[in-house]
Amino acid sequence: MRVEAPVPRVWELVTDIRLPVRFSPELQRVAWVDGADRPLVGARFEGCNRHPQIGEWRTVSHVVELDDQRVFAWVVMDADGRYGEPTLDPARSMAYWRYELEAEDGGTRLRQSALVGPGRNGVTLAIERRPDREEQIVAFRLKELRAGMEATLQGIRKLAEEGG
Repeated sequence: MRVEAPVPRVWELVTDIRLPVRFSPELQRVAWVDGADRPLVGARFEGCNRHPQIGEWRTVSHVVELDDQRVFAWVVMDADGRYGEPTLDPARSMAYWRYELEAEDGGTRLRQSALVGPGRNGVTLAIERRPDREEQIVAFRLKELRAGMEATLQGIRKLAEEGG
């Protein structure tokens, strides 16, 4: 997505872990933990989520990549064992999220991506319950994730361009 704002302004927004709460249909609350107060590789933050089909759950995310004004990435872990064995091991994450920023003609090219897995997650449980509907379950979840990312990116663009 093209954002008509300089990279430093967009970077300020994407590295504010509380910002997606304003736009996400699932993420309800988020806060740094373990004394962290900003993105640094190894810093962790807790998220509280809600989904109409699976209820509420807590996650702990771990910042795994930070390249100033270029890349911010984190993995989401099932700290409470909602979907299987509790884990804070980034190698067993439920998902991997990433923002990439690139200067482009006075503005910023902003990309957001997500990878589900490799650890157990809500999709895993749904497929185990209904293996005959695996394709539909995956397609539905991808549609939800895409809609959430689009809402977040649009929100970031609006704030960055309006100076909000």
